[in-house]
Amino acid sequence: MRVITNALALVGALALAAGLAAFIKARALLAELDPGAGKTWSAAARIFLETGNPAEAAVWKAQVKEGLSFDDVDQAIGSLAASANIRDVGALPLGDQVAAMDGKPWRKLKIYLYCNPLTAAHMIDYSEAFSAFLPCRVALLEDGSGKLWIYTLNMDLLIHGGKPLPAPLRDEALRVKTVMRSLLSDGAKGAF
Repeated sequence: MRVITNALALVGALALAAGLAAFIKARALLAELDPGAGKTWSAAARIFLETGNPAEAAVWKAQVKEGLSFDDVDQAIGSLAASANIRDVGALPLGDQVAAMDGKPWRKLKIYLYCNPLTAAHMIDYSEAFSAFLPCRVALLEDGSGKLWIYTLNMDLLIHGGKPLPAPLRDEALRVKTVMRSLLSDGAKGAF
C-alpha cells in the first residue's frame, strides 16, 4: 500500500512541477507580447465563439449603404485606393468567372489586391510568413439576400497579435491599416 501511495505522490509532484513549468513559460511568453495582444485575440475569440467560423474572426466587414450599386462601390474603392497612394496590383472578378463557368448568373464578387511594395518588403524582411498575407485584399460581395458587403483582413491580428513589431515597421503597418480601414468604411458609404 505504501508503494502505491508513494508512486501516486511522485506522479502528483511531477504533474505539479510540469504544470508550474508550463505556467512560467506561458507567463514569460505573454510578457513579450504586444500590449494589445490580449485585447486583439479576445475580440477574435469572441467572434469565433459567436459564429463558430474562424474566417469571421479574422476579418473586418462593413455592410454597404442601402441604395449603392456594386458599380458605385467598385468605383469608390478604386478612387479611395488611388487617393491613399496604395498600389492596385490586381483584381479578381470571381463572381463573373463563376457565372461564366456555370453558364448562369451568380452573385457579384470582386477581390481587389492592394500593396505598398516597400512596406511589403519590410514585412517579409521581418518574417517571411507575412508573404502569405500579401498583397492586402478587399472583397466586395453580394450576399445571398442581395446585400453588398466589403471585407478585408483584420490587420490587428498581424500588428498586435504577437511580439511587438519593430517601431518603424509597426508605423508602416499602422499606415496600411488606416488605408484598409478607410477602404472598408468609406467604400461602404460610396465615398470618393
